[in-house]
Amino acid sequence: MTYHPYSIEGEDRKSRWLITCDHAANTVPPDIGDSLGLPEADMERHIAFDPGAAGVARALGEALGAPVLLSNFSRLVIDPNRGEDDPTLLMKLYDGSVIPANRGADAVERERRLNAYYRPYHNAYARLAARQDDTVIVAVHSFTRQLRGRPTRPWHVGILHAWDRRLSDPFIALLEAEPDLTVGRNEPYPGHLPGDAVDRHALHHGRNNTLIELRNDLIETDVAQAHWGARLAPMLEQALTQVPD
Repeated sequence: MTYHPYSIEGEDRKSRWLITCDHAANTVPPDIGDSLGLPEADMERHIAFDPGAAGVARALGEALGAPVLLSNFSRLVIDPNRGEDDPTLLMKLYDGSVIPANRGADAVERERRLNAYYRPYHNAYARLAARQDDTVIVAVHSFTRQLRGRPTRPWHVGILHAWDRRLSDPFIALLEAEPDLTVGRNEPYPGHLPGDAVDRHALHHGRNNTLIELRNDLIETDVAQAHWGARLAPMLEQALTQVPD
């Protein structure tokens, strides 16, 4: 089977929503080799991808009638949610794990990976985002409950945003009204890095946007992913009605 650095599901769906999943897969492309030199257990961790996020993104796309863009390379290969000049674009150490295949990656290899995986993903992102004048971008991610040597994170879901809070503010209010949820605003980390995917495709174009971070132990199964997609979709639709024209 021919390798492709991304996939699009429901490209013919007509709603103004666009669902993205930058860290959908832990795939190591065949031209890099069978692995990055990490144990399989590490490749199943959050350091390699966002576990459960792809399933939630698919469920949201179905519920909102929206296309879904999914990466098909591990964030350890090259991170599509970083700017091209970000020092963490190609990680050599992550949450205590050294990435052997990246230790000797030089500027030539970095550029090769940009051209082979990163830039095709972002070209598809730009094309999908531009298909309508009023596109709304929802980026789906997941986070681990506890990094090595760090305190346990208390949130079930975090909503990340930069200065454009038009959609995130009403969405957070709806989530906070749910009695069983602990919600973080720009948690478990800040909601904006210059050159990241939302900055590049939403903020620079004035597009409504929000970024959802779900705790990955809550979305381990297909059933849980479908549940969260079905739960979040109507909240997103309601939040969008509260965004000023």
